[in-house]
Amino acid sequence: MANTVASEAVVAHASHRNRIVRTRALRRFVVWGGAASVPLVFLAVFFGWPVIALVGRGFVTDGALDFSAFAEVLSTPRTWRLVGYTLAQGVVGTVLALLLGIPGAYVLYRCTFKGRMWVRGFVTVPFVLPTVVVGVAFRALLATSGPLGFLNLDGTFIAIIAALVFFNYSVVVRTVGGMWEKIDPRMAQAARSLGASRTRAFFTVTLPQLAPAIFSAGAVVFLFCATAFGTVMVLGGQGYGTIETEIWVQTVQFLDLRTAAVLSILQLVVVVLALWISARARSSKERALSLRNDEVAAKKLALREDWAAITVTALVALLLIAWPLGNLFISAFRVNDEWTLANFVALGTTGTGNALNVTVWTALYNSIVTAGYAAAIAVLVGGLVAFVVSRRAASKTGRAAISALDVVFMLPLGVSAVTVGFGFLITLDRPLGFDVDLRSSGLLVPIAQAVVAIPLVVRTILPVLRAIDPRQREVAAALGAPPWRVALTVDGPVATRSLGLAVGMAFAVSLGEFGATSFLSRPETATLPIVIFRLISKPGDENYGMALAASVVLAVVSAVIMMLAERLRSSTSGEF
Repeated sequence: MANTVASEAVVAHASHRNRIVRTRALRRFVVWGGAASVPLVFLAVFFGWPVIALVGRGFVTDGALDFSAFAEVLSTPRTWRLVGYTLAQGVVGTVLALLLGIPGAYVLYRCTFKGRMWVRGFVTVPFVLPTVVVGVAFRALLATSGPLGFLNLDGTFIAIIAALVFFNYSVVVRTVGGMWEKIDPRMAQAARSLGASRTRAFFTVTLPQLAPAIFSAGAVVFLFCATAFGTVMVLGGQGYGTIETEIWVQTVQFLDLRTAAVLSILQLVVVVLALWISARARSSKERALSLRNDEVAAKKLALREDWAAITVTALVALLLIAWPLGNLFISAFRVNDEWTLANFVALGTTGTGNALNVTVWTALYNSIVTAGYAAAIAVLVGGLVAFVVSRRAASKTGRAAISALDVVFMLPLGVSAVTVGFGFLITLDRPLGFDVDLRSSGLLVPIAQAVVAIPLVVRTILPVLRAIDPRQREVAAALGAPPWRVALTVDGPVATRSLGLAVGMAFAVSLGEFGATSFLSRPETATLPIVIFRLISKPGDENYGMALAASVVLAVVSAVIMMLAERLRSSTSGEF
């Protein structure tokens, strides 16, 4: 009898424990499933649906498959000329950025010298500048009235490449430099001790170790170069165009949605193929990668040994980065070879011949308000994604689901903002059957900007959350804390370390976004990048001067926002 009672007690206890385990598993599924469902629905409605609908325009006509648009567009010489320009722009821009950026990565991350942190911050400035500002800066340098006007490079392929390298240089420096800080130098030292020259040791030992970072940086740079919009629109001449700019031309100027849809699909193919090639090449090199977990001491920069890297880095910093920025600021304060504030005073007007519907100051206000909404959406959605993706699932299915979620939310980086904006136009007139036209809503622009900013928010917050020791979460859960409380008490304080930078990145990206906004903004709510492009497109010295001054204002605001974000990150973390 006693044995029977004991057995029943054991069974009851085991059953109770099983119920607790199932309840906790169900609770985790509900909490994390709900956390993942919000960003997934957002991405599906405001990214997946518009892009898929856009693809459908190229395949379906009147409910039936129709490939005639593809035959028509792909049979024209203009299309292949655009493809050629796009590929050339992407390949040449990427190669030059890598050739110039790798020496910079060595000097700024593998060596040590006084003022290194200041130089690192300086070379990062171009990447946070709006692309329209970058275009205006180089146009001021290369225009007939500019210091390099005698070269007649304004509106040429060379001008566009120079601006793209200016913008993407810091991507290579930071990506490759971050890897260079960690690679084990003893392998290269061993090669040197065996008689290999410094150059041979670099190409046979160090360069293969850096290959994963180089392929990663190259993929991102190619993506930015091939899908560049604002820079090409400002600097490109009448005879120059890419797939990206042609989508805008066909939609806005000719209302030819079928042609624009085919070009968008063609661009998607180019981008996906480039990313696939890069991923395959990167993965093949990662298997041979050798890193050190401890901190690798940086070597002191030596002029005799490192003169080539120092020379390349100094020339890039002075000629490619400092000169265009300095000339932009100087040109904004000069009219008829005299120092004056006339260009800035004119920002309170609508320009010569009423070139604008709103003043520059009104456009700046529109930009700040719109970017504020976009940053809030991007941080909310991106933060949820980062929290979910940072989990370490026990099951193979869970790990696969988390990995897939991570990849899915990186897709907006591989799809042009122009394509997203175009997709909004053709899908959000009656979303999900509701009798409301979101295309006339003021929320559509910040939503489109948020879609572009979300991947950067995820990549800013995710590394910090992944650095948390999972045992901290396990201890909190073992003490009875539900998943939401574990997230608030364990992940929350750590996430605040990167929250300031995430907000700043989202705000700066939204502030300068031009591709999607050019489709969606209304004249009375135009943002500052749209206004700058309109000013630069209108004849008249006053309009051009206003464009210079407005570009300075936008550059300063973007820089201040990033500085505040860095200070906020420092104030919320003792280690940063």
